[in-house]
Formats: sequence, C-alpha cells, structure tokens
Amino acid sequence: MSGPAGSARPGRESRRARARAPAAKYAYIRRRLAPVELLSTEAVEVIEGNAETILEEIGVEFRRDPQSLELWRAAGADVQGERVHIPRGMARRLLATAPSEFTLYARNPQRNVRFGGDATVFSPVGGPPFVSDIERGRRYGTLADLENFIKLAHMAPAIHFSGGCMCEPMEIPPNKRHLDVQYAFFRWSDQGCEATPETGGHAADAVALAQTLFGPQYLDTHPVVLGNINSNSPLVYDGRMLAALRQFASHNQGTIVVPAVLAGAMGPVTPAGCLAEILAETLAGMALTQLVRPGAPVILGSFVGAISMRTGAPTFGTPEATQMIFATAQLARRLGLPCRSGGSLCSSKAADAQAAYESANTLLPSLLAGVNLVTHAAGWLEGGLVASYEKFVMDADQCAMMQMLAQGMDLSERGQALDAIREVGPGSHFLGCAHTLANFESAFYQSTIADYSSYEQWTLEGNLTAEQRANRVWKRMLADYQDPGIDPAQDEAMLDFISRRKAVLTDDIEDE
Repeated sequence: MSGPAGSARPGRESRRARARAPAAKYAYIRRRLAPVELLSTEAVEVIEGNAETILEEIGVEFRRDPQSLELWRAAGADVQGERVHIPRGMARRLLATAPSEFTLYARNPQRNVRFGGDATVFSPVGGPPFVSDIERGRRYGTLADLENFIKLAHMAPAIHFSGGCMCEPMEIPPNKRHLDVQYAFFRWSDQGCEATPETGGHAADAVALAQTLFGPQYLDTHPVVLGNINSNSPLVYDGRMLAALRQFASHNQGTIVVPAVLAGAMGPVTPAGCLAEILAETLAGMALTQLVRPGAPVILGSFVGAISMRTGAPTFGTPEATQMIFATAQLARRLGLPCRSGGSLCSSKAADAQAAYESANTLLPSLLAGVNLVTHAAGWLEGGLVASYEKFVMDADQCAMMQMLAQGMDLSERGQALDAIREVGPGSHFLGCAHTLANFESAFYQSTIADYSSYEQWTLEGNLTAEQRANRVWKRMLADYQDPGIDPAQDEAMLDFISRRKAVLTDDIEDE
C-alpha cells in the first residue's frame, strides 16, 4: 500500500505545478468544423422576404437624427417624418461595399483578430452595473473591478478580444465614465477592445483617444475598436446610437449592429417572426454605415432570448434561442458579412447548475453555428446585470474547450496512432506505451476548474465546489498578471486628453 500512496504524491504535485504555470494565450479560432445549417434554403428565403417586406411596408424609425434621415433621403428611400421606408433590395445593394471579412488591430499585433469567414472570436461579458464574488457578494461595479476583469480577459487563454465595458464603474459620473473605461482597456491589456457608444460625443472621445494611441492616419485604414450599436426594438433607432454609428463608420472603425430582441417583448413569440424583425433592423442599421462611408467594416449582430410567459423576466439557453443563433449565422453568411451572436448567457442568480446548462446551451451552438464574434462569452450572470468573477473563469474554461473542439480531429500520423496500436496489440493497455508517454501531457484538454480526483482525495483537499475552485483560480490569475506595458509618451498623451475632456464635461448625463 505504501508504494502506490507514495507514488501518487509526485503526480499531485506535478498536476498542481502545471495548474500554477501561466497558460499560453491562444490566437483567435480558425474553425475546422463546417457550420451547422439549421434552416433549408427555402426557409431562409422566407425570412429574408419577410424582412424586406418589413423594411418596405412598415419601415424603420430613425429618431432625433436629421443627418441619418438626409442620408436615406439622398439614397432614394421614402422618408416620411422620422420613418424610413426602404425599397426592396436597397439595403442589400448598399451592403455590397461592406467587407466580408476584416481585421481588428490590437496594440500587440499578435493579438489582432479577424471577423468573418472561418474565424471565431470569444469576447467577455459587457455592460453589467453589478459585480459579484463569493466573499463580497453582489455589489455595484467599480473602476477597480473593471480593471480586474480587463486583466482576467488579458490572461485567459481563449478570450481573444477584450470586448466592451465588462462592468460599469458606478462611482464615476456617467458623462465622464467613458473616458476612464476606454483608457483602462487601452492601458491594462494589449488585445483589441470595443469603444464606448452611448452617444455621439462619447464615440467621438473614444475615437480621439484611439487616435492618440495609434495615430489618426493609422485609424483611417486600420480598425482598432468596435462600436456596439443597439436598435430600440421593435424597428427604432434613436439619435444617440445613430450619432455614435456615424462616428465609428466615418472613421473606418467597426460597428456591430445589434437588435436586442427578446421574443415576446421586443419581438414576436415565434423564432421566425423574431428573425425577420432582427434581419430588417440589422439591414437598415448596417446599410446606414455604408451611406456614411462605403467600405466601413460592419458586423451583423443579434442578441437572442425570450421572456418568461409567467414572470416577464428574460430567459436564455432555450431551444428557441438556440434556433435563432443558428439562423442568424446563416443569414449573415448569405449576406457575406461577419456575424455576432451567442455567448454564455443565463438567467441564474448564482454560478450554479442553471447557469451552467443555460450557458452551455448558448456557447456550444454559437461555435457550431459559425458565429464570428461571440460576445458575453465569460462572466455573464443574472440576465446580464452581474459580472461574476467565479463564472468568468468557469466560462473561460469552457471557451478553451470550444477552441479545442473547433480544431477538428487530428488525422496526422500521430493522431492515427497506428504505432501505438501495433505496440500494445490485443488484450493489453496503452498506459505505458511509447505513444502515450510521448503525448500524455497534451493528449487531452485539462480543465482549470473541473475536479477529476477520487472522492477521498476531493474530501482531503476541502470538498471544494466548482465555484470555490473558480474563486481560487481568478485570484491566482490576478496575482500572476503581468502588465503588458505601454509607451510612456502615449500613456501621457492619453491621460492629457482625458484631463482636458473632463474639464469641459459636466457630471450630468447629456445628449451629445
């Protein structure tokens, strides 16, 4: 008995040493899996036809933004007040100038990402006002929390893009907050990020800060930020979002046009009805980017879910939402444009089984559908109201698993393993054969969260749940974080810009 027990300890120590070792950062995914086509060609054509009917007969309202209305009028649309009726096929023709794929350039060229084609990019949660962890519970987010999440995204192997504001720093006045948020993304990580899009003024500040860091001429030919532009479903764009859209497009920065359609509330209760509405809204918003600047990069986005018919609360990870993820990706491919959808979405209030099931039923379909930008892929809790530290690392672990799945099956000589089968022969085992010894450390994905030990060993090590193990992981990640650094002159220039802008902005929310 003493031999096996004694030999087990070095194995545990080596496992712990591997767990403590910094994880390699993965490049964005190039899928070797063919995307799942859920809908037949005929079904897709029905949805496309219905979207064109909505644009032509019902129209889309562009509120409080005369410049956008004038662009549509000059292009030949029927503008009646603030409602724009877009003739059949017009939006598609305008989108012929939008790139089918484009690269978003990061401070570190090794962390550039590509949107479109066979690329899939994982991006973390964005927008929650609250954060949570095991010790401190649910609370308002702060700038320190945002910086922590930026650092976690910087460290997580399969988070390829920092995304948008992972939690709102609620202690900073809303009209100045965007400056601190944008600086934090540029300073604490050298991978790509989104820009603050709440108003045209905020978008202009984000572009100016990016110009300070990268140079104005560089931005004119290189997208370095994405702006997430939401419609007010159903069938409305407001002036604040439209002004931000025009800022990003006019400077050749990427825009994601995203209707936030929850079936039963902002859209019909049927997936096909929601999809027609989503496509109509995205066609109108994306076409506007091309009226502003032909060739400006744009992504077709969807945020899919439904409301509970009993409580009215949002639901995620349902079969209907999964159908819409697959269909959205199909519709984007038909248009020849990159697609944004999916994530690790859930309605759960804790990082529990409900959160895991709902998130898995959103994340895996996003990969299999061929979604190019998977937002909210790590940290989402409580319908997007909370950014959870523990769920962030649990989700990031799943993202890394998705990355391995997307590589497809290894059919090289090593993958076929005929030498191993010849060596072992009938009736033996592969534990000690040369092929296993040469490949055991990298043979299978090793989760950072899951526990595969015996019950006795698990008990001896504290009976930790997945959430408790995740708590240890995110703390270790922050302790191991290495500042990517920044050129002091660029840093000083950004801080000077922020100081000058804050001097003229009030603490009140303004329409800019």
